[in-house]
Amino acid sequence: MKIKEIIVVEGKDDTVAVKNAVDADTIETSGSAIGKKVIEQIKFAKDRRGVIVLTDPDYPGERIRKIISEQVPGCKHAFLPKKEAISKKGNNLGVENATADAIRLALKDAQQESDDWLEQISSDDLMAFGLIGGKNARKRRERLGDLLKIGFTNGKQLYKRLLMFKITKEEFSEAICQVLKEEENE
Repeated sequence: MKIKEIIVVEGKDDTVAVKNAVDADTIETSGSAIGKKVIEQIKFAKDRRGVIVLTDPDYPGERIRKIISEQVPGCKHAFLPKKEAISKKGNNLGVENATADAIRLALKDAQQESDDWLEQISSDDLMAFGLIGGKNARKRRERLGDLLKIGFTNGKQLYKRLLMFKITKEEFSEAICQVLKEEENE
């Protein structure tokens, strides 16, 4: 599988994992303190070939994603579910631990970010479905993020991601119904 966009990852091990999964070029951020040179590289890559951001599903990975979104708007974002990024020993979370199939699926499902989308799902909707402030809110947000291919977030970030990735009311409804159905069957 050849990827035309350049994939932004955190480090060398992530590059190795991506290249084992697909034929692609990468840019490494070398951690969450992204320097000006790396941001300039990402801007250039986005203008020339497009960019897909694939970071670890943890706080530093989300921080990198946020910095890139702010400084290089309009990138695509690929998300690995946490369960796909955990090391065999269970002591490490990262892209480098994912299988080639998981990486290919995440890249195939990459979402284009946008800032020109009108709200279709309100924060009241998120509260009504127990995605904010409820007993199962964290678990529901994590599963919803997996189903919608937008990654796991806190409640405030979930609202922003729904807007950023142009999630429709129908897509949201289907996904939240699936989440609630799975909960019933547990």
